[in-house]
Amino acid sequence: MFAAAVSPIAAARASIVPRPHTRIMALQLPELPYSKDALAPHINQQTLEFHYGKHHNAYVTNLNKLIEGTDLANAPLEEIVKAAASNASKAGLFNNAAQVWNHTFYWHSMKPGGGGAPHGKVAELIERDFGSYEEFATQFKAAGGGQFGSGWAWLVADKEGKLKVFQTHDAGCPLTEGLTPLLTCDVWEHAFYIDYKNDKAKYVQSFWGAVNWDFVASNFPQGELRASKL
Repeated sequence: MFAAAVSPIAAARASIVPRPHTRIMALQLPELPYSKDALAPHINQQTLEFHYGKHHNAYVTNLNKLIEGTDLANAPLEEIVKAAASNASKAGLFNNAAQVWNHTFYWHSMKPGGGGAPHGKVAELIERDFGSYEEFATQFKAAGGGQFGSGWAWLVADKEGKLKVFQTHDAGCPLTEGLTPLLTCDVWEHAFYIDYKNDKAKYVQSFWGAVNWDFVASNFPQGELRASKL
């Protein structure tokens, strides 16, 4: 079994998101870890401008309105997601909080010049739990391209450390299932429609060319899988 959950990206993302114990202002839209044209041709600048600048930004704005003046106003984002998920009356809060978290995780799941097969510990664990990298890639692409409606495709680890492909619908987040997210692909239409129209499968295939394996590997410090806190 793996060790207790801590941030997998530590210093690399420490400046992106306000720390939970010091946040006294509204949540901010995290900066992208690259320029808006850097993921082309997989995802083009216009998509990033709308997806990040409009959709992600709107979730942040809505979330701030929903937590203002409540006991969650200065809570860590992950705590807000988990608290809202367990309360059916807070569906709107959950949807916006989870979408802020999911999108930030998604941006870091890609990088310019990414893609290809993983190496090192990530490759070893994928082969251990899927049999081969090719089988994992097939399952992940099927989860993303075959998703009915809006949602997310994830690579996660369960509480025993076993890797698996996992789907969530709408704003669903693996954090609420006791799973550790490692990689995600956004399969809401706004993630791909400008570039790929209704061809979700083509988008997921292209996403594979930008996967940030360094980000995934950052969840395996010293061979231990650690959960991410955004």
